[in-house]
Amino acid sequence: MKKIALNAIATASLLAVASFAGAVDLDKEESRLGYSLGYNMGQGLSKDFPDMDFNALKLGLAEAVKGGKAKLSEADMRAAIQSGQKKAMAARKVEETKAGAKNKAAGVKFLADNAKKDGVTTTDSGLQYSVLTKGEGKSPKATDTVSVHYHGTLPDGTVFDSSVERGTPATFALNRVIKGWTEGVQLMKEGGKYRFYVPENLAYGERAPSPKIGPNQVLIFDVELIEVKG
Repeated sequence: MKKIALNAIATASLLAVASFAGAVDLDKEESRLGYSLGYNMGQGLSKDFPDMDFNALKLGLAEAVKGGKAKLSEADMRAAIQSGQKKAMAARKVEETKAGAKNKAAGVKFLADNAKKDGVTTTDSGLQYSVLTKGEGKSPKATDTVSVHYHGTLPDGTVFDSSVERGTPATFALNRVIKGWTEGVQLMKEGGKYRFYVPENLAYGERAPSPKIGPNQVLIFDVELIEVKG
């Protein structure tokens, strides 16, 4: 059968090898490495293909290792893999839709409550912000490049990204980021520090750009404008 570039299937094959192994001495460095790789791979496998028949996986792996003839044709195996991929994608889509609806409802409530707090301003677009430090330098235009420090969290306090924690400011063109940033940072002056509460439609919308940011997620950023580079 032709090589199929599918990490999850390769992972499953490696994981299945463990079922044929004897006792493992985890005091040995090579064994600890093998176990650690297998465990991490298994986590991905169980997430991507939770309904897979593990005994059938072991059978296929054993026959391939022994050089035996496959019980299914190449076409049948390819069709089975494609079907599994489609099923897994459909299941993920359902979960993403549920998570998106939940996040959106929670975001609407959070922003409505937040808008009532002292010091919070809501713009016409729905962006909310509070001024932590005013700043005295110049303000950027949407086409400017800026240098900033930022700390990004979800409403529950989960940190998803932080230049502050990395210890290195970020530099970017202001019209190349999410809409909430493009609008909000233009309100600032150099030396200023604002807290932005970004609605999902001014952030990533239905997309989930990272494991920590779900669909329709409200994002909170503490942003310090260090320099407008023009």
